[in-house]
Amino acid sequence: VFSYLPVKVGDSMNDDKADACIHALFSTGFFRDVTLSRVGNVLVVKVRERPTIAGVEINGVSDSSVYSKKQLRETMKYVGLAQGRIFDRGALQKATQMLKNQYTRLGKYGVQVTSVVTPLSRNRVSVVFNVVEGVTTRIREVNIIGAHAYSEQDLLDQLKLGTHDMFSWFTHNDQYSRLKLEADIETLKSYYMDSGYLKFTVDSTRVSISSDKKDIFITYNITEGPKYTVSKVSVAGPENILPHAEMRKLISVKAGDVFSRKAVNESNSRIAQRVGNDGYSFANVNILPNIDEKNHTVALTFVLNPGQRIYVRHINISGNTRTRDVVVRREFRQLEGAWFDTGATKRSRDRLNRLGYFTDVTISAPMVEGSTDEVDIDVGLKEKNTGQFSIGAGVSSGVGLILSTSVSMSNFMGTGNFLSAQLNTSPINRVASVSYTNPYYTDDGISRGFDVFKRNTNTGNTNYLASYIMSTDGAGVRFGIPISDMQYVHLGLSYEHTTLTLTSNAYQRYIDYVNTFGATTMSYIGTVGWSRDSRDSALYPTRGAKQSVSLETGLPASQSALRYYKFTVDNQWFHPVSKTVTLMINNIMGVGNGYGGKPLPFFRNYLAGGPGSVRGYEPGTLGPMDSQGLATGGNKMFTLSGELLFPMPGMSHSKSVRMSAFIDSGAIWGPNTLTDLPQALGMHYSGGVAFNWLSPMGPIKISFALPIHPQPGDKTQKFQFTMGSLF
Repeated sequence: VFSYLPVKVGDSMNDDKADACIHALFSTGFFRDVTLSRVGNVLVVKVRERPTIAGVEINGVSDSSVYSKKQLRETMKYVGLAQGRIFDRGALQKATQMLKNQYTRLGKYGVQVTSVVTPLSRNRVSVVFNVVEGVTTRIREVNIIGAHAYSEQDLLDQLKLGTHDMFSWFTHNDQYSRLKLEADIETLKSYYMDSGYLKFTVDSTRVSISSDKKDIFITYNITEGPKYTVSKVSVAGPENILPHAEMRKLISVKAGDVFSRKAVNESNSRIAQRVGNDGYSFANVNILPNIDEKNHTVALTFVLNPGQRIYVRHINISGNTRTRDVVVRREFRQLEGAWFDTGATKRSRDRLNRLGYFTDVTISAPMVEGSTDEVDIDVGLKEKNTGQFSIGAGVSSGVGLILSTSVSMSNFMGTGNFLSAQLNTSPINRVASVSYTNPYYTDDGISRGFDVFKRNTNTGNTNYLASYIMSTDGAGVRFGIPISDMQYVHLGLSYEHTTLTLTSNAYQRYIDYVNTFGATTMSYIGTVGWSRDSRDSALYPTRGAKQSVSLETGLPASQSALRYYKFTVDNQWFHPVSKTVTLMINNIMGVGNGYGGKPLPFFRNYLAGGPGSVRGYEPGTLGPMDSQGLATGGNKMFTLSGELLFPMPGMSHSKSVRMSAFIDSGAIWGPNTLTDLPQALGMHYSGGVAFNWLSPMGPIKISFALPIHPQPGDKTQKFQFTMGSLF
């Protein structure tokens, strides 16, 4: 009490100071009554404390509610109502209103909240809130008054808010939200103004609720106005910065076109981006319309005001606790001391995202204090664990549980180098391998990698692959040569020593091959290829493509060397369908054969089926079969998948969880299977759903697929998954 009093011993006392003392003590919120009195020269302060809160209870919150009692109590702390705090009637009213607001955000406008305050001993009170949640208020009707150019239903289809439908459980489109209403108003404006209605306005919106708080009615009053066409398009601005002829090419609006605000804005952005690439990063492009009300036409003039050319002083990097600065800087196409190129800066961000080392990359360009033509580029990074310990598992009707494990570090010790070791304990394919890649073996970006491996394959441990046993030891070197920011040429050479062993029930073609060409080969395998990666992210791509073309061939280095070629094309294409949904198309095509009097070795055949090709089938089982109905692979392959990628419901902002719905198709052909269409081609189809989670314990991928019109003899595997651990 003494610490709050504005007087101390020795001060003179008067009425103004007495009022100040009472005001100061009441302001603390601790007291409900304060009196001052005088005994001689002693000031006596008498206070009556407010009670403290012994506990806060909330009744009536259902188990299915989005909010738990614990969450609601935590929220009440922000308005000052919590156990141990001083009780305040004002805080009680705020907490009551806060509870109501929490439920109205969920569309429960009929919620009722009452409070009971019970005095307890030792100047304490208990606070109990009784909540009657009520039902969720639904939008019963949405009306648009004043529409003539379009039907009311066409306009309603553009809006987020609407009446209940079969997807409302997911979209919540039938639950009113002020933010959604404002977005719908802007959607109506855009819809009309992109179709020539330059004078379109939303005159008013009326939202009403029924007396029982169960239904909401929304009415839009609009004025369409006349439809305008473009009569003329002109440009203005300094030609030494951007020639007018080039500027016109960037404008998609032409005389005679129906006016479109979207087309005008896109043209504006292209002009600003073009001069931004030359350092005029803060250029303004003003649109001057000349409206002819009588003829319903508009003449547009695009005026470029480039402003000053902006230069980059420093590039500052933060958030990279493991990754070295040089790894980040070598991906940058924007240089310090050069003018600020917005296109180069965007490409730099995309290159950092494609590394796969970071879950988030942000770039900002604040002005340098005291300078009018300089910026600093601030790069904010959020690193992810790039070391990976993976365990793969599959359930097969032929061999039961199959396990594999691998350790890889794609950012080894923060250098950007890749190091991996794989150990596969599958009874079908035992693999031990080590790989190392330096992506910047030279300063200009040529990569170099090494591989050492040992593989033991025993297809006899399955009931779906033709039987043979093969042991291969080998090593190789690889180079990647950049030809642009997104494109590389790849060269590789490896040595392999292979030994084949056939069982008594082996496929006759395998026996003929070994009898003719021997069971042991020592070969040099050469590879040449091209790749292009324009994806916006390696972890969570939403747009762009990843493409590769490769040629693998056995070089005629010795009499026993393999002589064959395999030409493979791999395409992945990502296109945003909406802000949260991405369409991915994946296509792989391959063809191979032998040369120099030798066939394509059967152990180099293409295989398809399982994860990565056609899910829902046993790995490698599509295509030609031997006399026992076992898959042999073939020299031609085609797979095509369409996949809709979307966030987990309720986790639209998370980049670690993604779901998908897919349709896979594919086939493997041998030299003599291209006859009649389509069944003779051996095309197989499947559809299903998949779940991908970059979890704290590592990446988890799960798919469930059902074959579509399976053919006799097909080996199916509906459920497949992999899981790993990051470090």
